[in-house]
Amino acid sequence: MITIDNVVAGYNAEVDILKGMTLQASRAEIVTLLGPNGCGKSTLLKTIAGFLKPREGSVMLEGENVSALPVHYKIRHCGIGFVPQTENVFASLTIRENLQVGGHYMSPAQARQRMEELCALYPVLGIKFNAPAASMSGGERQILALARALMPRPRLLLLDEPSAGLSPKVLLEVFDAIGQVRVKEQVTILMVEQNAMEALRISDRAYVLSMGTVALTADAGALINDPQVRELYLGGRAA
Repeated sequence: MITIDNVVAGYNAEVDILKGMTLQASRAEIVTLLGPNGCGKSTLLKTIAGFLKPREGSVMLEGENVSALPVHYKIRHCGIGFVPQTENVFASLTIRENLQVGGHYMSPAQARQRMEELCALYPVLGIKFNAPAASMSGGERQILALARALMPRPRLLLLDEPSAGLSPKVLLEVFDAIGQVRVKEQVTILMVEQNAMEALRISDRAYVLSMGTVALTADAGALINDPQVRELYLGGRAA
């Protein structure tokens, strides 16, 4: 579905953050990117989304090279959705208006139908449909950000730290919502996440990044159950 091949990228010409990144994700697969701060996880998502252009290598989406396409084109024409880590909803707008922003390119009838579908999938959106996003809890805002990205029916969804700042209970609710997306929308999800163990429990596979390259890749279950991997990369010993 998506293949990242030997990508080199960074924010200025002197420094490469990604140093030959290679990975892939299949249709309707959840793949988590793990690793310490500064290893290139968020930079990789931004490169895939089109905020950064690779200096070398390629980003292939279903066989098409989309490396040089800008972010607005990728969202509208290539089926890529992106949810940033912070400031990912418009607090002064209502839930309805936030969803309308996500469906900006859709016809009014298509947007209404899609909002109905997403409110059925995530009932909290329908309950607070005409309330400002500022009235929502942190977990509810993450669900709104997720739903807004889903408005145009993306094939690939990029999530940058969806559990950032959430309590353990709310964190589980957000991960459950992400799992529902994969089942009901059949969308491929590439997710950056610091809560490694919870992310792996809903993931198919994971890549552990280090210094701009892939240090390790394996099925999510194998990573969870490997004591050495857990201690070295996932922040804890096996129970």
